[in-house]
Amino acid sequence: MGDRPRVLIIGGGFAGIEAARALRRAPVAVTLVDATNHHVFQPLLYQVASAALAASDIAVPIRWLLRRQHNATVLLGTVADIDEERKVVRLEDGAELPYDYLIVAAGSRHAYFGHDEWEPCAPGLKTLADAAEVRNRFLLAFERSERAEDPAEREQWLTIVIVGGGPTGVELAGIMASIVRRAIRKDFRRVDTAKTRILLLEGGPRLIPAFRERLSRRAEHDLRKLGVDVRLNAIVTKIEPGAVWVGEERIATRTIFWAAGNRASPLSDRLDAPLDRAGHVNVLPDLSVPGHPETFVVGDQANVVQADGSPVPRVAQAGMQMGRTAARNILRDLAAAPRREFRYQTHGDLAVIGRYRAVAQFPWFSFTGVFAWLLWLFVHILYLAGFRNRLSVLIEWGYEFVTWQRGSRLILEYPKRDATAPSGGGASGAAPRLQRPETGGERPEVEPERVPVRAAPPRDEN
Repeated sequence: MGDRPRVLIIGGGFAGIEAARALRRAPVAVTLVDATNHHVFQPLLYQVASAALAASDIAVPIRWLLRRQHNATVLLGTVADIDEERKVVRLEDGAELPYDYLIVAAGSRHAYFGHDEWEPCAPGLKTLADAAEVRNRFLLAFERSERAEDPAEREQWLTIVIVGGGPTGVELAGIMASIVRRAIRKDFRRVDTAKTRILLLEGGPRLIPAFRERLSRRAEHDLRKLGVDVRLNAIVTKIEPGAVWVGEERIATRTIFWAAGNRASPLSDRLDAPLDRAGHVNVLPDLSVPGHPETFVVGDQANVVQADGSPVPRVAQAGMQMGRTAARNILRDLAAAPRREFRYQTHGDLAVIGRYRAVAQFPWFSFTGVFAWLLWLFVHILYLAGFRNRLSVLIEWGYEFVTWQRGSRLILEYPKRDATAPSGGGASGAAPRLQRPETGGERPEVEPERVPVRAAPPRDEN
């Protein structure tokens, strides 16, 4: 691409894809690098984890998304280091990618408040690999309970604990409650899955705290109607194989899921930039890194303070707006025009609890119930990337609505070890997890999970 300025984008999530697309007509050479080859529609990741949808329904290849953008190159690779002085990004295989402008959109990862040893017992939900593991453990719980001879062991398998009352925790609890009471009840002979005990543990005084208090109370009410045991001000003090501890109370369970905290990508440590307590980069109003105007940090990895002093929520609609702003500021540099500050414009938030149960929040009004649920369905189908995915999800949801059956209840691989079984237990369990490399130094503090996006992810270019 000749002498065109080189723009390197790290990350193929909402922010990274939107930044690349904002540069599609620009006289620049865009390179997007990601450790996976696909873009995931994360608002529906929990439906893959609960066997409602297949992974292919919510993910598309990054190359396909950018297939018509001739100034864009997509590379598969894991970033190991960023040298801002040389303006080079080094990959794990030793390859170096030079740049004139860098947009870092590496996202975030679930975190355990300094207790990483809890992860084998309580997997989080951020990637398709995470969703596959959560689904395996969820489905295996009923397979193990069907075979259990000891009533105490069976009860442990039929006790599911979800840690964290943010959006992911609320939506997981709601959909799992619906599944165990309707979708799979007739599939088993020795156990009644409707007797499954689902506990949702939230350390704060209310669920989905970024929503208005009235909506939080409605979400709690709807979950309790579905049979979920919601516990507020329930701070988890220990997770061990076979149990979750809340203070001095021991909850015996073989199935634990984590939805309580996030921390920024370890790549934040590779930047010459100030970080907040959870590892997010404190960027300037134009989203650049202090002292390095050619480097932008966007999406979940950025800490952006709004005019009222509150941080911009780490949701997809904010990440997409950041991606566009960073790209447009690069174009203003090339046109010798002044940069513009980032201004977040919320398009509203939605969270679904179950059939006919959802909450919708907009700047000037909010509502719940059937209309919120219908809006949630419409928005998520509309903004999935690709016509095929929209049609597939529409068919799957229509089939599930009529039959209560889930279309993807497959255990794809049997785990080699059981991190949730008590020491000395004989049942097999979760497969080994892929671990992200640590960057060294002190681990940042963790922030509670924030409200998820419910608006406009990237769309295909048809």
